[in-house]
Amino acid sequence: MDLTAVARWTMVRQAERVDDWVACGDDVQRAQLMRMLKEARSTDIGRRYELGSIRSYEEFARRVPVVEYEDIRDDVMRMVGGERDVLWRGVCRNFAQSSGTSGGKSKFIPITKDSLRRNHYPGASDAVAAYLRLVPQSRMFSGKGLILGGSFENELKLDNAGVKVGDLSANLINCINPLVNLMRVPSKRIALMSDWEKKLPALIEASVNQNITNISGVPSWFLTLLRGVMQRAGVDSISDVWPNLEVFFHGGISFEPYRDEYRRITDPDKMHFIETYNASEGFFAAQTDFADTAMQLLLDRGVFYEFAPMTSGGEWGDPVPMWQLEVGRTYALIITACNGLWRYSIGDTLRIESLRPLKVRIAGRTKSFINAFGEELMEHNADRAIAEACRKCGASIRNYTAAPVYTTDSARGHHQWLIEWQTVPADLEKFRFALDVELQLLNSDYQAKRAGDIFLDAPTITTARQGVFDDWLRTVGSGKLGGQRKVPRLSNNRTIMDSLLQLNTL
Repeated sequence: MDLTAVARWTMVRQAERVDDWVACGDDVQRAQLMRMLKEARSTDIGRRYELGSIRSYEEFARRVPVVEYEDIRDDVMRMVGGERDVLWRGVCRNFAQSSGTSGGKSKFIPITKDSLRRNHYPGASDAVAAYLRLVPQSRMFSGKGLILGGSFENELKLDNAGVKVGDLSANLINCINPLVNLMRVPSKRIALMSDWEKKLPALIEASVNQNITNISGVPSWFLTLLRGVMQRAGVDSISDVWPNLEVFFHGGISFEPYRDEYRRITDPDKMHFIETYNASEGFFAAQTDFADTAMQLLLDRGVFYEFAPMTSGGEWGDPVPMWQLEVGRTYALIITACNGLWRYSIGDTLRIESLRPLKVRIAGRTKSFINAFGEELMEHNADRAIAEACRKCGASIRNYTAAPVYTTDSARGHHQWLIEWQTVPADLEKFRFALDVELQLLNSDYQAKRAGDIFLDAPTITTARQGVFDDWLRTVGSGKLGGQRKVPRLSNNRTIMDSLLQLNTL
């Protein structure tokens, strides 16, 4: 039974509301902030900053400080322990564990009843609604969706069965309306398995004979699953297994290094790609135009956004609201949300692509960059450069990371790239040259430092053995393999690179 027509009738109207934000988006955001201030007035943090008496954004910005996770860790652990009315009203029983690979300890992000009801699930619905609006002929609901979920494995080892700590996707799958399970695979049992050596074969068997019309997940991990399904079916295209597959809702990492490979293994006449900004902290944005991969921020889903501009010195300035943004600038994202995160810096950087509507691209992480020689190389530069180098050299990658090699008495400093290949380039030196050229085209600071090979030498490429990044995630990074675990793309020191290189020799 095809339910797409019924879904489209309601969801396209849902998608059309964003058109009004061109004129009134500022008011929508102010209303979100004032509602949350009122709701949290009787919480511990509400009393701490007298949130109930705040009447304007300006007063809010003066009274409430910007925080990072370590500033609120104690409050969050009180919530994990069952205390009520700490950072948000009521008791929170779900927490998303974030691996914190660039910051050390794991983070535990509250997932409140309000954030599920007003943000996480409606945000995902908004992404589907945007797609149905773009594709009137869609038959997405004639089959099932394949969602690559995580698990509840966590480092806290809680005895309290009433508290769930794990991947965001595990929490969402566990709390979802049971009727939705009729429209997706795999079963909850398989979706929540923690051992990926067992889970991957189970996912393949659970999906290979299904009528899959849509898939959702992180591009790098999903590619592993799709290759397993194709191998199981003995075909070279996933569209030969699932002829009705029409859309991939992807997020978590940049799609650029993987775009060509996905196009190769899917039917170009049917397949569409929708980028989403779905983090542990909230569902923030979705692509609304196939011709423009920038994502439109969701302004009425229980999140108030602020943006800290990057200064010329590489520091982050004072946050501003959406009505003070500048097109083309890069900002660190700061959120206030109905999960109890107040002026919280989530660690992502965004480039503003347009103001009305407010569209953004993820530029990288606030701590994921290389600026060892004044080159200010950002993650989005690296993603686009390696994608273009792959295109020019007929290569494709599984994963990569890069770090500086510091200047010595006998050698100039440069960047070392560790790449795990899917398809190795025929000429590695040609690939290295192409990567260097693309980085210079994309980043003027990098280009200036490379000029004349005076300050910065050309990058070097180290080939990673198959599986080394997975091994790092298991043993050195998060201590866990999983569909939402990621290796930082860029590091401004050698810590991650050296640990990976040590594993690479095993």
